[in-house]
Amino acid sequence: MSLEKRSVSLSGHRTSIALEPPFWAALEAMAAARGISLTALIAAIDDTRDPTDALASALRVSALAARPPGV
Repeated sequence: MSLEKRSVSLSGHRTSIALEPPFWAALEAMAAARGISLTALIAAIDDTRDPTDALASALRVSALAARPPGV
């Protein structure tokens, strides 16, 4: 599966994030469920992640953690 690259602005800096399409879909669903933009969700995850962890990895873990049990 190929990666889909998107650019977002976090703390005033543009950054590119490459994730597989199903992860983008999961993050978009998380943002919609919370009533926030995808960028706001990514910023929230970025603010709480361990600085030694890659942002893309933190986003994947967040997407997996938000899945309903058994999925």
